[in-house]
Amino acid sequence: MTSVVTFPGLGLEFELNRVAFNLFGKDIYWYGIIIACGFLLAVSYGMWKAPKYHMDRDQIIDMLLFAVPLCIIGARAYYVIFEPSICFDSEGRFSFYRMIAIWDGGLAIYGAVLMAIVVVLIFCKVRGACFWDYADLGILGVMIGQMVGRWGNFVNVEAYGGLTDAPWRMCSETIANWLWGQGQITSMEQYQAIIDGTLGVHPTFFYESMWNLIGFILLALIARKRRVKGQTFAGYLIWYGLGRAAIEGLRTDSLYFFGTGIRSSQMLGLISAVIGVIMLIVRFRQAKTDPMVLPEELRPVPVAEATAPVEAIDAVSDAAEAEDGAIDNTAEDADGDAPQADNPDADDSNTSAQEDERDQENE
Repeated sequence: MTSVVTFPGLGLEFELNRVAFNLFGKDIYWYGIIIACGFLLAVSYGMWKAPKYHMDRDQIIDMLLFAVPLCIIGARAYYVIFEPSICFDSEGRFSFYRMIAIWDGGLAIYGAVLMAIVVVLIFCKVRGACFWDYADLGILGVMIGQMVGRWGNFVNVEAYGGLTDAPWRMCSETIANWLWGQGQITSMEQYQAIIDGTLGVHPTFFYESMWNLIGFILLALIARKRRVKGQTFAGYLIWYGLGRAAIEGLRTDSLYFFGTGIRSSQMLGLISAVIGVIMLIVRFRQAKTDPMVLPEELRPVPVAEATAPVEAIDAVSDAAEAEDGAIDNTAEDADGDAPQADNPDADDSNTSAQEDERDQENE
């Protein structure tokens, strides 16, 4: 389970054990732990960015409950379809156990991505959610998962490329034995050169991890000002498709298209890149006539909604004027009904007149 991997040109050496620890008699592998870490980082990023895409976090969790197991099945199915020999034992008999033994390796990221697209399409249709929002945000999470997950291949000493003497060449006895067993090296000189470190292989796991890191940074920056829904998803198809097609051409463990000399993932990478370009063109053209293609913050405001604030201001002004008029009328009424102030001189005159009348009567 332990392999020594060196990078002689860089002065690096690693002793790698596939098993992280043992739990209740069951080996727990670093590969699974690393994949789980990538998944958790992807989900955390999605939850953080969900409000920007007007997405309900609870619905994301609901979707993941379906997507995660189905994507594992999709990743395994893709691998089994293009490498059916993995389903047979040493005596050539079909083994269902070997077909589902993902703990022994044999998952293909393209199978998981294809299954994820199908799951999200169905989920959004049932829930009435926007597929393009889920695709744009979800694909950034996928890139995080791929970037981290490739280091699981490093621990397993797999997913490497052909022979090279580049300064960053990767060397290991494990690699030399596998290449010899596959007939990819045919001389003892080459075998010994890999052991000695003068010859190595391309660390294609590292190439793809860095390609995904750069792609994630670029697409995340572009997504901050996305012009149409589906833009980030299409960008992923182009970026990852071209990168995977180039890197896959270096690998020594490629899956081939039904026995032909065509590498399945290389072919699919080029096809997905073309689809991504077409998708971008179509989405930007649709945005000229269909506002629903635009993100919510870029959609034109309907006339009724645009005039509503003006009408509200006019209504407030009219109400204020009416209130001022009512106050003025109240003041005028109060002035008309107020009692007249007492006049002392008038009271004295009335008193004198009354006294004169009494005097006349007494006479």
